[in-house]
Amino acid sequence: MAPTYVIAQGGGPTAVINQTLAGIVAEAKRRDPKARVLGALHGVRGVRDGHLVDLGALPEAELMRIAATPSAALGSTRDKPDAAYCEEILKGLRKVGATAFVYIGGNDTAGTQAILNEAAAGSIACVHAPKTIDNDLVENDHTPGFISAGEFVASAFLSVDLDFRALPGIYVGIVMGRHAGFLTAASTAWRMDDESGPHLVYVPERPFERERFVEDVRLVMARHRRCIVAMSEGVTGPTGRSLVEELVPPELQERDAHGNVRLSGTDLGQAIERILAEDLKGKRARVDTFGYLPRGAISMVSEADAREAHACGVFAVEAAARGGGSVALQFDGRETRPVLVALDKVAGKTRHMPADFLMPHENRVSAAGTAYLERLLPRRFAPAKPFV
Repeated sequence: MAPTYVIAQGGGPTAVINQTLAGIVAEAKRRDPKARVLGALHGVRGVRDGHLVDLGALPEAELMRIAATPSAALGSTRDKPDAAYCEEILKGLRKVGATAFVYIGGNDTAGTQAILNEAAAGSIACVHAPKTIDNDLVENDHTPGFISAGEFVASAFLSVDLDFRALPGIYVGIVMGRHAGFLTAASTAWRMDDESGPHLVYVPERPFERERFVEDVRLVMARHRRCIVAMSEGVTGPTGRSLVEELVPPELQERDAHGNVRLSGTDLGQAIERILAEDLKGKRARVDTFGYLPRGAISMVSEADAREAHACGVFAVEAAARGGGSVALQFDGRETRPVLVALDKVAGKTRHMPADFLMPHENRVSAAGTAYLERLLPRRFAPAKPFV
């Protein structure tokens, strides 16, 4: 009997998540032209509710157009299923005769697959395919979606630095990343030289202290007449709580359905603006929240990122043939390739930026962090150094 694959996409969209989708469809049909490949609309909700589309019927040209298009073509969800919800998902999978379920997403998605895998008891191959711009999946050297988002952030900060050379002042760009600072650190990847911004980097892995921040900015301003700052939206205070919780009054904090403080709005930006206005009076300052902009910018889709995301999709079919697991991108010193790891090694875990990626006593990216970023984000521009 021909196999039936069900594919879903979960969590935040990326610039290349549809490459993984296309890789699964193409490889499944290559292995068995009679294979059924179904796509669930809006993640596991679509599986539960029977909202499915026939991906296997798509003409190859249309599939490749979808692959090259950012965002989740099937729609996504932030649902975090418990055991009861997973039973409903399994019912949906069994109803369509699924032999494999491939869920493309981050560590929460891997967690869902771990629950489903145990409940299915080998009757359905449950595969997690990696995706996240946060680059925070354990067992992975880097994740599909990070490179494209990183290039967006690197290009934005290169551009801002040039802007603030012309009209000096203080600039703070707030970048996505609740628990890991990789994407914020990517802001430094295309600096022209040691005098270029961002001059300061603040990430969730290192506690933020208001007095230290103000002093850091003051010193950089004295040296360069301008100060470019990259800050993660998930940066934490000395107590370990997010800075939004530290600085924003409780009645003004917004939370999602899971109780998480909303970090992607303007609350943190407004709090930083107040710090600058109160502690660095008279300085020209600007705070921007990048929000979702880096996540799926069609103008910054990386060819390498797209190629690796597609390879993860192809390998996900092999993972299904082996009984399931989590696909991980690993680097062997020469090349990056997908490998299969156990779901419980990835599920619900967060990979943090290594401590040696930051300078010990300065809020700056170290030589080790720079080397990692240069490997993944080779320069795409060579601007002339201004006279100022």
